[in-house]
Amino acid sequence: MMDPRLLATLDAVVRLGSFAAAADELGYTQSAVSQQIADLERRVGLRVLDRRPVRPTAAGKVLLRVAGEVRAAMSRAAAELTALDDGRAGSVRLSAFVSAANSIVPAALGMLRATHPGVDVSLTQLETADSYDGLLRGDVDLAVTFDYDRFPQPEPAGLHRTRLCRDPVVVALPATHPLADRKSVRLADLADESWIGTPVTDAHLGLLAELARSPGFKQRLAFDGDDFRTVLSLVAHGLGIAPLPTLALADTVDGVVAVPIAEKPLVRFLYTCRLATARTPSIVTRVEECLAAATKDVIAY
Repeated sequence: MMDPRLLATLDAVVRLGSFAAAADELGYTQSAVSQQIADLERRVGLRVLDRRPVRPTAAGKVLLRVAGEVRAAMSRAAAELTALDDGRAGSVRLSAFVSAANSIVPAALGMLRATHPGVDVSLTQLETADSYDGLLRGDVDLAVTFDYDRFPQPEPAGLHRTRLCRDPVVVALPATHPLADRKSVRLADLADESWIGTPVTDAHLGLLAELARSPGFKQRLAFDGDDFRTVLSLVAHGLGIAPLPTLALADTVDGVVAVPIAEKPLVRFLYTCRLATARTPSIVTRVEECLAAATKDVIAY
């Protein structure tokens, strides 16, 4: 197998015109340089140098060309490794739940593209539990996840979470609703409303009912899906009201008003989550920083 060090020695001898000068530059003895050239000739089975004067043979010229290509490849590799280490290049596999993927993530990736165009991010929409699984399997590098203040989830073993923001649950009302102009609404005022139920809003509704200690919170209109925009469209047409995280209303829909809950609100906390390794790759840190900055533009802490 060709040894790049032997090619470097050959290059130095030809470039400097003598074994002695090459030895000085490389920090070897002249005898060591002679031995390396002899070793190279033994490996290729051909003479690579004419000694007096020192000049490359045809075989030596081939090897010098290869030596130049090796130097260029090593230089490119060093530059790419430096870019990876300082977060200027590389790829990140990001996952996020639906409302974050529709709001915070695009804003964050726009920031990242402007400052780090060499970083490639792939995005997969996953709910929090699936993101945790993806991180632990090695399929995901960074995830945007959530839990609720009333029912906090412990940090999963082997993973590290950093809080991004708080995301209060509000009530989405039709703009024509009698309570739409209120600065806030009491849960008791909403107990007899028609609620639009989804797998996500059902959980919110159940939590609100428990907080209000009221049996009046009942789902009267079901929508089988987790597309918040569809929920908002149903609300806009007066078909019911829905409890939604503030983030779900970042993409506004005409005819819908978001009203805070007067009682201590149900709050969802958003996090970035990654493997709890000793050293986080710089490119992952860059994406985390952009996500943190994007939340400030999309939702208040």
